[in-house]
Amino acid sequence: DRGNVSRLGFAWEFQTGTARGMESTPLVVDGVMYVSGVAGRVYALDPATGKARWRFEPAIDLKYSRSACCDIVNRGLAVWKGRVYVATVDGILYSLDAGDGHVLWKTDTVTDRTRVYSVTGAPQVAGSVVVIGNGGAEYDVRGYVSAYDLATGKLKWRFHTVPRDPALGPRLLSLVADYLP
Repeated sequence: DRGNVSRLGFAWEFQTGTARGMESTPLVVDGVMYVSGVAGRVYALDPATGKARWRFEPAIDLKYSRSACCDIVNRGLAVWKGRVYVATVDGILYSLDAGDGHVLWKTDTVTDRTRVYSVTGAPQVAGSVVVIGNGGAEYDVRGYVSAYDLATGKLKWRFHTVPRDPALGPRLLSLVADYLP
């Protein structure tokens, strides 16, 4: 505020060990700062000192870094009820224990590994699911948004944001046709 602005200054820094892009916003939950890094790494930090409490560095398939539009950045994570949710650039969604970073579950969000899907966005928690989008439509894929059970990682639903092949006709008509005699 106006009373302490003159005393503000540099408090600490945290070295991620990479010169790649950082595009996420840190979240502070229950006295811990969580931030995602390159390709889906996660750092849990003491917000007062910047000291690492734990790090998560997933094994990723680097061939996906060649086709991600915007480098292998990660744009964020979600924290909910003692879990951290993060996706890797190669499309693996993780649920981590917020206390120590160990993997509770992981699931492959990519529907077709012969295509150039990637994930750089932040997952969102909504009710009993964690929602994440898969991209790559600037190449040869249909983008989609999927929801996974918070506790198990099981797929609950998927919505394609890019329409299917128009030569197949409107989806609604094909659904109706399934029920006609």
